[in-house]
Amino acid sequence: MQIDFGKTASDYGRHRAGFPDRFFERVFAMELVKPGDRLLDLGTGTGTVARGMASRGCAVTGLDPSEAMTGQARLLDREAGVDIRYVTAKAEETGLPGGAFDVVTAGQCWHWFDRARAAAEVERLLVPGGLLMIAHFDWLPLDGSAVAATEALTLKYNPKWAPMAGGNGLHPEWFADLEQAGFGDIESFTFDLAVPYTHEAWTGRIRASAGVGASLPPDAVARFDAEHKALLERDFPHDPLSVPHRVFAIYGRPVIAKSSLREQRSNPGPHRSVSG
Repeated sequence: MQIDFGKTASDYGRHRAGFPDRFFERVFAMELVKPGDRLLDLGTGTGTVARGMASRGCAVTGLDPSEAMTGQARLLDREAGVDIRYVTAKAEETGLPGGAFDVVTAGQCWHWFDRARAAAEVERLLVPGGLLMIAHFDWLPLDGSAVAATEALTLKYNPKWAPMAGGNGLHPEWFADLEQAGFGDIESFTFDLAVPYTHEAWTGRIRASAGVGASLPPDAVARFDAEHKALLERDFPHDPLSVPHRVFAIYGRPVIAKSSLREQRSNPGPHRSVSG
C-alpha cells in the first residue's frame, strides 16, 4: 500500500484532532520536557506535537518529508501564534547536526519509519542524557461503535489496510525498538478520553487517514466518502459523535553507545551461573 499524506494535507490540517492538552500537561508536569528545551519533532505532519511543545516554551524544529504537510503546519502555526522551524527530510537521515537536541518526539508516526535507522539517528541527534518520546493518539474501534463501522467500511474499499485495523492504542513493540537501540530508563504512560467529532469532521478525519485519502485514487475516495456519510446518518445519527481515543507514550534515554552495544553482543564474555 503506497501512502502519501501530502494528498490529504488539507483534510489532515482541518479535521484531524491533535494530541490533547492533557498529554502536554503530563509530560511537562513530569519534567520529561521543559520550557527552553531544544526539541525535534519527527514526522511532524501538520505540527500537532510541535505546536503543543512550542506553545509551552520549547525551541522546536519540525521534520517531515512532505512539504504539503508542513505547509499546512505553517498555516496552523500562524493561527496559534507560535514560531517553528521546519525541515524537509526523513527521520532516518535528517541532515541535522549531531547533539543538537534535548528532546526528540515522534507523534503518530514511528510505525512509518525504518525504526532501527530512525533510532540510531535519534541517538546521534540527542545531547547526552537527552530524551526520545514516541507517542500515539489512536481511535478505539469498540464493538458497535461508529469507529468500528468506519473501519469495516475502510476495509471494504481498501483490504490492504487490514494490518492497521482493530488496534487497541497500545504499542508494546516500541519497547524492544528502544532497548535494541541502546536506550534505557524506559517508561510509558497511557490514558483514555473521548473526542467529540461532528459528522463533517469525522468524515474529514477519515478522508485524511492512511487507508482512504492517503492511498486510494480520488474516485474511490469520493465513493467511500459518500457511503461513509450515509452510514453515519443512518446508523449513528447523534451529532457530534463521541469518539473514544487512547494516548500511549513511551520514552527513554540513550545510555549505551551503539558501538559499545555491538561489542557487548558480539563478545558477551564468559557465562556465569549463580546459585544460592
